[in-house]
Amino acid sequence: MEVILLQKVENLGNLGDKVKVRPGYGRNFLIPQGKAKAATAANIAEFEKRRAELEKQAADTFTSATGRKRELEGKSITITAKAGNEGKLFGSVGTVDIAEVLTQGGTKVERKEVRMPQGPIRVAGEHKVEIHLHTDVNVEITVVVVAEE
Repeated sequence: MEVILLQKVENLGNLGDKVKVRPGYGRNFLIPQGKAKAATAANIAEFEKRRAELEKQAADTFTSATGRKRELEGKSITITAKAGNEGKLFGSVGTVDIAEVLTQGGTKVERKEVRMPQGPIRVAGEHKVEIHLHTDVNVEITVVVVAEE
């Protein structure tokens, strides 16, 4: 299936690229999310008419993401969780907890923007977590998990 991208998609292409994708990926993810349209002649003509508008929208999104990155750079948050004697948590600290603390701190962060490739934090201590704000903008923050007796 060929689609034309309406925004930059990680590991796929940039705005305006005509790419070949698996039918399920295009039909079930890209098109419903508004990231692409089927590459028909009518859709390509419509895209060319809206190209300037879409490029301006993409630039605004990127500028907003870099502004949020400046707010988050070097930031350290502290989360208190119940833990045993050896620092092992009863439960875990996940993406929802981190996003909630950051949002309460004044910077709006959604759960889906928090990236934890090693999974949730299960041990007290200092951990590095990546916040994915845009396809080209990532920032690393420090999460300090303090054991509550």
